[in-house]
Amino acid sequence: MRKRWTKLVSVFIIMCFALSIAGCGGGGGEQKEGESPAPPKRQFLTITTASTGGTYYPIGIGMANIWTEKLKEYNISVNGQSSAGSVENIHILSRGEAQLAIMQGLIGAMAWTGKGKFEGNPYKDLRSIGMLWPNVEHFAIVKSKAKTGNVKDIKGLRVSIGPSGSGTEESTLVIMEGLGLTLNDIIPEYLGYTESADAMKNGNIDAASMPAGPPASAITDLYASPIEVDVLDFTEEDLNGVNSVFNTWFPYTIEPGVYPGQDEPIHTIAQPNWLAVSAPTDEETVYLLTKTLYENLDQVHQIHSSAKEIKLETALDGLPAPLHVGAYKYFKEKGMDIPEHLIPPEAK
Repeated sequence: MRKRWTKLVSVFIIMCFALSIAGCGGGGGEQKEGESPAPPKRQFLTITTASTGGTYYPIGIGMANIWTEKLKEYNISVNGQSSAGSVENIHILSRGEAQLAIMQGLIGAMAWTGKGKFEGNPYKDLRSIGMLWPNVEHFAIVKSKAKTGNVKDIKGLRVSIGPSGSGTEESTLVIMEGLGLTLNDIIPEYLGYTESADAMKNGNIDAASMPAGPPASAITDLYASPIEVDVLDFTEEDLNGVNSVFNTWFPYTIEPGVYPGQDEPIHTIAQPNWLAVSAPTDEETVYLLTKTLYENLDQVHQIHSSAKEIKLETALDGLPAPLHVGAYKYFKEKGMDIPEHLIPPEAK
């Protein structure tokens, strides 16, 4: 009898213990009135950039630090990583090894459309958050060779189009195609920026394509040298022609005084260095990332001199892929006019 009683008491104790875990103050019960909600699940995001010696890497690291600091209450942490640059960043995003990337507008346009380097293999999960800073086209020319001051003046001249296989060569060839020109219309040279400037000063070439954020040191060197140089203008018709090849350029004015002795504005074009994101990334997360970026610009602008170009009013310039739904939500809240081609497929 005693053994039976002892067994019943043991069963009773075990049942009470189980009930206490399940509903009497255990960790798995529903939230009671007055209790704080459980914190959101921790998210670890990665932004991929380029080599550590360039501009992409420090800006990516700086943005990652700001996001991690400002979004602590949402348990969002962002880590920056180096890469080989824009083309590799497309592959990294598509494999899900990062959620965010900084890249050149032209490479994004090629990936989105499945052309150029991504011929027949479009990346349709590519989405935009915003333009960061512009990569401005500088078609420098020896002044005596400039017939009209327009970019088409390069026809028939000895022109450096950038090192073979470089991003400069890639973008220059696309621009020439948009202008109705081919390599047969010029005498091409494949030089870096410093080499191009030296070759112009020595009379070995007549012009050079040198896209960069102004002031570009090689262009400054040319304007400060004894030879007379100009940077050629683009018309609206020129811009439309270039964008008919890859729609990622926008008008850009280099104001007087940016370069030594530059008394007139230069009306050129630029493509974006932009912030990309993969479509599967959570909508609310991307909304918070976008909001945090554009509402902490004082801090963002301290990251790097190029980061001073990150502005809400230019956030949509030249973006090659539709916005992510989270970024779209933020820009709509700010009352911005979203072009049709940037509206996310998910929002249509």
